[in-house]
Amino acid sequence: MTRHELPVGMIRAPHVVGTHDGYMPGFGNDFETEALPGALPQGMNSPQKCNYGLYGEQLSGTAFTANPPERTWTYRIRPSVKHSARYTKIDLPYWKSAPCVDPDVISLGQYRWDPVEATGETTWLTGMRTMTTAGDVNTQVGMASHIYLVTESMVDSYFYSADSELLVVPQEGRLRFCTELGVIDLAPQEIAIIPRGLVYRVEVLEGPCRGFVCENYGQKFELPGRGPIGANCLANPRDFKAPVAAYEDREVPSTLTIKWCGQFHETQIAQSPLDVVAWHGNYAPYKYDLSTYCPVGAVLFDHPDPSIFTVLTAPSGVPGTANIDFVLFRERWMVAENTFRPPWYHKNIMSELMGNIYGQYDAKPQGFVPGGMSLHNMMLPHGPDRNAFEGASNAELKAEKLDNTMSFMFETRFPQHLTEFAAKEAPLQDDYIDCWESLEKKFDGTPGKK
Repeated sequence: MTRHELPVGMIRAPHVVGTHDGYMPGFGNDFETEALPGALPQGMNSPQKCNYGLYGEQLSGTAFTANPPERTWTYRIRPSVKHSARYTKIDLPYWKSAPCVDPDVISLGQYRWDPVEATGETTWLTGMRTMTTAGDVNTQVGMASHIYLVTESMVDSYFYSADSELLVVPQEGRLRFCTELGVIDLAPQEIAIIPRGLVYRVEVLEGPCRGFVCENYGQKFELPGRGPIGANCLANPRDFKAPVAAYEDREVPSTLTIKWCGQFHETQIAQSPLDVVAWHGNYAPYKYDLSTYCPVGAVLFDHPDPSIFTVLTAPSGVPGTANIDFVLFRERWMVAENTFRPPWYHKNIMSELMGNIYGQYDAKPQGFVPGGMSLHNMMLPHGPDRNAFEGASNAELKAEKLDNTMSFMFETRFPQHLTEFAAKEAPLQDDYIDCWESLEKKFDGTPGKK
């Protein structure tokens, strides 16, 4: 398939002024889009009879009284109750939810993994591998981090999570998300957000596919407050793209899987549930090109906190303390004078799970490879290895560009507990803790020694 070719039977809205390659720009905008002319009611949400014989239905992402509300009105061939039947509980053994505390697994420590490799034929559902969980899915706080390994498309199979929104970070291969509200194609150096409750199917455009997923149980991701930074830089709202309306009118036996309170349930239906012909609202999936992220940094001395690299944040209810921050470390210039430029040694209240999309991370020149992950849990010290420390301590401090590098961090206020898969099956680097062993004592009491 070409990049913007639609799946068989799926009809996309005609190009509209202001859209880009089948997407509408803007973060949190109130969009409107229709795949057939006149399918979208004007001036009201719920007419007595919708055009084309469609059914009006609202999808709410917040409580009705939330301010501002997040909701989308859909106009579909069948109401969602026709895409729901009796459910059977199923097991997806590698997809875990918090609380998931294995008494035989020690989560206290500094951990790093080599890339997890795909084995066998796996779909978006069967290829999910949970690495850590935090918080509690039942009280809608915290998160889980996953690796996805996808080699096969979902065929007449659909999914939605009632537990969470998913932040998807591809590292290898290309995926297509066919959702109720339109189609998102996703490649490395892009991310996508799939809202809680939205039905979709995942297809492989170019495989095998591997990447990372942050499953957010709490409040939705939003753009961070910029404070003194002001109106520009970081992630700009116009670079987020929501899909235009696209629908399927296919009567074929299909399976719908739902994740609900950490459990998976399956129901059989007689048609595709991706039958939304028109929609308007601000509760929608979107994608974002990470190469459009404009980092800011120190232009004289010192190394700022990593929070300056926040792309998206999910609030916790505690001011200034996120349920999750999604932080990006990409190409940028280093110019600080008389400064140790890599991240300093530290321990903090947040737990940090990092992934490498491509290139080399400046604080860990060895071992942290593309497709790999590391975990530094809350209040555990971490920082540069010896090579990074010695190199940065003795480097000529000229302007230098960190090039060919893109890593990210899922940071949360909650401790992240390792799953059995992360501790016993994933390719854990047992010697990672040794990267600090050769750090030398340099202090000898001599005044002025550096």
